[in-house]
Amino acid sequence: MAHQLTMSEREVISNMHFAGVSAAEIARATGRHRSTISRELARNGDGSAYSAVRAQRKAEGRRRERPLVRKMDRPRLGEWVREHLVQRWSPDQIVGRLRREHPHDRSRWISGQTIYRWINAQPHDDRRHWQQFLRWKGRRKPRHDRRGRLPAQVHIADRPAIVDRRGRYGDWEGDTLVGHRHRGGVVTLVERKSGYLLAGKVRVRRTITRLYEPLPPTLRRTLTLDNGKEFAQHEELSRES
Repeated sequence: MAHQLTMSEREVISNMHFAGVSAAEIARATGRHRSTISRELARNGDGSAYSAVRAQRKAEGRRRERPLVRKMDRPRLGEWVREHLVQRWSPDQIVGRLRREHPHDRSRWISGQTIYRWINAQPHDDRRHWQQFLRWKGRRKPRHDRRGRLPAQVHIADRPAIVDRRGRYGDWEGDTLVGHRHRGGVVTLVERKSGYLLAGKVRVRRTITRLYEPLPPTLRRTLTLDNGKEFAQHEELSRES
């Protein structure tokens, strides 16, 4: 998605246009598409003249007059979010998937807070309908996490920097998905560079060991887990891997 021209870009356009430089050359200098420059000169210019200050004022005025369309009211984005809420995706999962699938299109991004705020703004019956798909049913998460802290916990900041850069194969992240009404669950392992997924029904330690076992050592270098108590046996997993 193309972002709005900035004031500094408009200054460059103004100076180059005054010097008689073509729209194509201005586009190359600013890294914008030629049509963006031509449209800017036509919409925010004044005949043959172009002033960066006046152009900025015109653009800001149009933005103020434009009706506000909230993200959940955008048909394609709102429908996608609602479909995945019904599938019991958490707002955080929805946010992560959208950013992963559309890394350069901010119009397809949304925050978890925006999703929660949209749910809480619904009429009573609609609000209860959407809250039933949330892990905490719309209630505030307990202040003290009863899952406790893991013994010998290894902080995510202590893992090698290459893991964060996704610079090699063999670095994994683990999580658990709990079934409806907490009946059963699934352990997931995702390889960070390729996105390759391994999944199996829990028991957690046994399942991770079974999923990991067929892989050669070069493809099981690190495994990052969340701090859930279900991963309390992470030290044993580390030795077994």
